[in-house]
Amino acid sequence: MASPRTPGPVKSPGPAGTPGAPKSRPGPPEAPGSAGAASVRRAAADRAAADRAAADRADTNRSAEAGWGEPKRRRPLRGKSPDEIGWVKAHGGAGATSLCELLGGVDVGARWPEPAKGEPRRIVIVGRTSARGIRAVSQALGALHEGKAPQGLDLAAVVLVADTPNRLPLSLLRRIRVIRSVAHVHRVPWIPAWRVGGRPRSLPRKINKLAQLVGAEVRHEGTAS
Repeated sequence: MASPRTPGPVKSPGPAGTPGAPKSRPGPPEAPGSAGAASVRRAAADRAAADRAAADRADTNRSAEAGWGEPKRRRPLRGKSPDEIGWVKAHGGAGATSLCELLGGVDVGARWPEPAKGEPRRIVIVGRTSARGIRAVSQALGALHEGKAPQGLDLAAVVLVADTPNRLPLSLLRRIRVIRSVAHVHRVPWIPAWRVGGRPRSLPRKINKLAQLVGAEVRHEGTAS
């Protein structure tokens, strides 16, 4: 009868790389500093996106506002006299073109005329009575008083054209009062025909007063807005 076998000594797991140790599968090699490099790339991308957004906002603000005092592409005003009134619009849609066609003078656009080149020296700054219009007029007046306009300009008045037939809120009236403290302000009431590019059948008395102010005669053949 065979004698039972005695169990041999149990081998304990040794350190890695020694016989008897369980073999571990190596993982994919990791590039040195890959996590830090990814963080740097993400931070750089975020900064670039923020810079682009800031540049877009700046471009939008420059196009929305008049940008008084900055160089502008000027169009020549040929055959004009420095003694004529120059209608300067503080912003797009101010109503300067309609007033120019009605009262005569020169439609200067959104820039300062240059009397040294034969352009009008007497000017009227035109803006709407909206918050945007009043802000643009204030910016133009600020540039004028800071010496950012050509020498020899004579501000005859600021003309604020009504942007609505309704009464203005108190906040806008206060801002107009501030403009009155630095310039003569002439308000033109709401004229419905100008909104659709038509010809007004009758003109308010304030138009006649404005004509006297700028030394012009009212043209009754109609206007375009």
